[in-house]
Amino acid sequence: MVLQPSASLSVALLFGGGVVAGVAATLAMDAVTGRIEEGETPPRIASGVLTGQHPDFSSRRLAAVVHYVAGALTGPLFVWVLLVTTGVFGNGLVSLAAAAVVCYPLMVGFFALVVLPRAKGLDRRRMRRIRRAWTVEAAVYLLVVTPLVGVAAAMV
Repeated sequence: MVLQPSASLSVALLFGGGVVAGVAATLAMDAVTGRIEEGETPPRIASGVLTGQHPDFSSRRLAAVVHYVAGALTGPLFVWVLLVTTGVFGNGLVSLAAAAVVCYPLMVGFFALVVLPRAKGLDRRRMRRIRRAWTVEAAVYLLVVTPLVGVAAAMV
């Protein structure tokens, strides 16, 4: 298989656009987190899991770093899923929507099934509220990253 230089450059640029779109989507999530119950907790959960601390006592700075790194890296994940769905459905809105539909359960599932259960000292009721907050935040993320990556894909 011979790669065409313009195609590989387009893909590389699209992944870079995914990082930028991921950061923008994370900023949009931040606008929502303070408005919903337990909305600010998911980044603290990740920080607490990394440091072995209860989320309420975990580092806010580390939580912010983890939040933005994860958000920035989820952008390229979205791009990868979009490339796969484009291979299945062709270029267009169907592929873009399919990528969002695939990414949503991946985002929610990873947090709810991998990260959250490792948090220390949370009761079940609070974990439900945190999961609910994350489902809203992940939806906001995808509502922002999807059109941004779609525009980036159309430009490259």
